[in-house]
Amino acid sequence: MKTPTATAKLSELTEIITRLRQPDGCPWDRKQTVSSFRPYLIEELHELLEAIDLDDRPLIKEELGDLLFQVIFISNLYEEQGSFTLTEVIETITAKMIRRHPHVFGDTKVDSEKELRRNWNRVKTAENAAKGNKDRSIFTFPRSLPALNRAQRVSERAVSSGFEWPDLAAVFAKLAEEFAELQEATDRGTPHEVEEEIGDLLFTMVNIARKSGFDAETTLQKATDKFTKRFTKMAQLAEADGSPLEDLDIQAMQNYWLQVKKEE
Repeated sequence: MKTPTATAKLSELTEIITRLRQPDGCPWDRKQTVSSFRPYLIEELHELLEAIDLDDRPLIKEELGDLLFQVIFISNLYEEQGSFTLTEVIETITAKMIRRHPHVFGDTKVDSEKELRRNWNRVKTAENAAKGNKDRSIFTFPRSLPALNRAQRVSERAVSSGFEWPDLAAVFAKLAEEFAELQEATDRGTPHEVEEEIGDLLFTMVNIARKSGFDAETTLQKATDKFTKRFTKMAQLAEADGSPLEDLDIQAMQNYWLQVKKEE
């Protein structure tokens, strides 16, 4: 028996979505719009990211399928409006990837990752110019990205243009500078200045994560998970001793916290 190709299965999924949108299709699917579908797209993306974090291969496969469904569904909504087809979507991304990889599909030679990034930026600048966006910033990441994720991507883009600290020690020096400025702002500054200095400190920490080879968003998620686990265990220990956490003073809480850390 011949194994079905990805192309055939993609066509089948597209036909299913089209069927769902027919007058005699699914009432829920029929009433969806591009705007109403937005939160589901965001939800599915984060479910895929969580599956990747868990390294659960069957779940990753399932979540990839859910996300693919979302992409084709949204494309179908625009096709119904006469805007573009799924074929055109695929053609657009195919042409873009070929255009942005001249070192693979053309004659361009690159000798380092740094040169590769610079060439990528040159291609994007040329694309923007062709669209009439000559003054468009190279920092085109959406503001809807999680703040740490967006900060790291902006930092990476700046680095690709050569704007980088010489070593990690220089970033720590910057961190010390920002911390001192935050302390000064909290002592004598306005609320706006305090907020600004907190932002500068966080952005510098993102750069320490990046330069150390870590993703700041993932790193903070892990730290939050660790805190949640410890706090929950602390509450359980207090409850087992007949002392609800809410009735304890901070010193008693600290004692339980140290007990949890010791047990780990």
